[in-house]
Amino acid sequence: MATTAIWWVRRDLRLTDNPALTAALSASEQVVPLYIIDPALVNSDYVGANRLAFLYDGLRALAADLHSRGGQLIVRRGDPLAVLPELASASGAAAIFAEADVSPFARRRDARVAARLPLHLTAGASVFPPDAVLKADGTPYTVFTPFSKAWKALPAPQPADLLAAPAQISVPPGLPTESIPAAPALPKDIPFPAGEAEARRRLEKFEGQMQQYGDVRDRMDLNGTSRLSPYLRFGMLSMRQAAVAARSAIEAAPTPAAAKSATVWLNELIWREFYQSILYHFPRVRTSNFQPKFNRMPWANNQAHFAAWCQGRTGYPVIDAAMRQLTHSGWMHNRARMIVASFLVKHLLIDWRWGERFFMQHLLDGDPAANNGGWQWTAGCGTDAAPYFRIFNPILQGKKFDPHGNYVRRWLPELAHVPTALIHTPWEMSPLEQQAAGCRIGQHYPAPLVDHSRARNRALAAYNQVKG
Repeated sequence: MATTAIWWVRRDLRLTDNPALTAALSASEQVVPLYIIDPALVNSDYVGANRLAFLYDGLRALAADLHSRGGQLIVRRGDPLAVLPELASASGAAAIFAEADVSPFARRRDARVAARLPLHLTAGASVFPPDAVLKADGTPYTVFTPFSKAWKALPAPQPADLLAAPAQISVPPGLPTESIPAAPALPKDIPFPAGEAEARRRLEKFEGQMQQYGDVRDRMDLNGTSRLSPYLRFGMLSMRQAAVAARSAIEAAPTPAAAKSATVWLNELIWREFYQSILYHFPRVRTSNFQPKFNRMPWANNQAHFAAWCQGRTGYPVIDAAMRQLTHSGWMHNRARMIVASFLVKHLLIDWRWGERFFMQHLLDGDPAANNGGWQWTAGCGTDAAPYFRIFNPILQGKKFDPHGNYVRRWLPELAHVPTALIHTPWEMSPLEQQAAGCRIGQHYPAPLVDHSRARNRALAAYNQVKG
C-alpha cells in the first residue's frame, strides 16, 4: 500500500520552492493537498472581504496547477483539530506537513494539533526562520539595523537552492472535497489577479525595474514599486524567490547607484522578516505597545474623526486619496501608508490599533506581523520606532511625493480641475477658483478636519506626557 502524507496548505499557495510540499513528497508516495477553511479565521474582525476573495482566487489557481499535475486540492471547512484526524483516517495519511507561521493564533493552533497528530512544520514563510537571526547571546534583535546586518551575514539563498515544482502529484482517489466559496468575489477592477503564475510574472517584470527602485519608490503618482506584497502575504511567491531576485539584481547592476537601488528593495524584504521576528519573539505586540510606557498615551479617539479618516474625508487630499485607494483597490502605496498612519495617530490622536484593524479589514496584503510593525513604528511605540516628534506634514508630503497631483486626481475626482499649485491645499482656492474648478470647499470636498500646526502641537504635548 502506498504511503500517504497530508500537505496542509496555509500561507503557501504555490508549488515552486515550497519546503512543506517537498517534505511531504519526500516522505510518501501520495500526497493530499489540503486547505481548511477555518471559521475562527474567516469570521475574524481582522479579515476583510477583498482579502478573503483574493485568497479564494488563489486557491482556485492552486487547484488548477495541481490538476495539471494529476493532483487535486481537497477543501474542507471546520476546526483543523477535527478536520485533520478525519482526513488522515480516510486517506491513510501517516504524517502532516505544513509551513510554520509566526502569529500567536497560528502557533496556538499548531501546538494543539501537534499534541494529538504527527504534525511536521517546515520553514518557508521567511528566508530565515525567526530563531535563526539572533544576537550572540541568543536573544532577539529589537532594532532593525543590527538585525539587517546579521541577516545579511547568513548564507544567502542561491538560484540552485530554490525547490522545483513537482512534475506529478499522486493523490489517493475518492476523497470528497468541498467547493471553494464563490463569495466574496474580488471586484474586477482590483488590479491583483491571484495565483503563483501572476506572482512570478510580476517578479520577472520588476527585476527589470529594481535598479531604479530606490529613486522612484516614494512617488505615489508613479508605478515604481513591485506590488508583490499580496503574493508574498499568501505565499504565491516565496521569500527566497524574492531574495534571490534582489541579490541577482544587485550583482548584475551596471553601476554602484543601480546596486544601491536594488539593495533598497532587499532591505524592504528584510524589514518584513524583522517584523516576523518581533511578532514571534514578542507575541504581546499583537494587541499591546512594545514599549509599555505608551500604555499611558492620552488618546482622543474621536469617533467622528476616525470615520472621516476611514472614508477619505479629512480635507487633506493626499490623506483622502490614499484612503480611497485602500478601500477601492485593497492596496495602498507604502509612502501613503506612512502618511495616513501618522495623520491618524498624531494629527487626530487616535489609537494606532484602530488604524491597524482598519488596514487589516481592507488590505489584500494585510499581514499581522508587517501591519502591526508598521503601525507601531509610526506611533513611536514599537521596537525600531519613528521619533515621537516626527509628524508628517500632509501638505508637504503631498507636494514632495505627488508633485503634479496626479495621484490625488486619480482617487479624488472632485479635485480633478483644481490647479496644480493648489491641489494639496484646495481650501486656499478663492471663491472664483473654486467655481472654475467645479469644487466648492465644504460642499464638494471638505475643509481640513484639523489645522496642521495646532494638531502637531497637541500631539507633541501628548507624547511629552508619555516621555515624561
